[in-house]
Amino acid sequence: MYGKKVAIPRLQAWYGDSHTHYQYSGLQMSPMPWTQTLRAIKEDIEQQLQTSFNSVLINLYRDGNDTVGWHSDDEPELGSEPVIASLSLGEIRDFQLKHKQLDKKVIVPLSSGSLFIMSGTTQSYWRHCIPRTKRVKSARINLTFRRIVTS
Repeated sequence: MYGKKVAIPRLQAWYGDSHTHYQYSGLQMSPMPWTQTLRAIKEDIEQQLQTSFNSVLINLYRDGNDTVGWHSDDEPELGSEPVIASLSLGEIRDFQLKHKQLDKKVIVPLSSGSLFIMSGTTQSYWRHCIPRTKRVKSARINLTFRRIVTS
C-alpha cells in the first residue's frame, strides 16, 4: 500500500486452470489445481449463468476485523468487461459499491449462499469493498469465480 508492503487483512487462496496466473496490488498468484468440490461449484454456477470460468479467488474473512478496501477488479488479465460470480458462505457481511463519478453508494448484505454477479461495465464505473465491522464475530468465505483472458 502506497509503496509499502502490508499484511493482507484476510486469508486468501487462488485455484484454477494451470495457465491462470493473476496479479493485483503487487501480488502475483499462481493457481493451485481445482479440487473436486470447487470444480463442482464452478460447474453449477457456470450452468446457472451460461458462462465459463477458469479460476477462483477464495477469501476467508475470519471475523469483522478482516476486510478488503475499495477497489475495482479491472486488471488486464480479466478483460474489459469481466463477469465475476461471487459466492458467499458463512456470516453475513455488507458488500458496498460506490460509483466512481457519481455520489452514489449501494450496500448489499450478502448472506450465506448468496450469489452476487458483477458483469458488463461494473468494474469500469464502480468500486467495491467489504468494510471492517465490530458486529461480525464469525467467519465468511467468499469465492469469486473469474475468467483469466491473458496470462
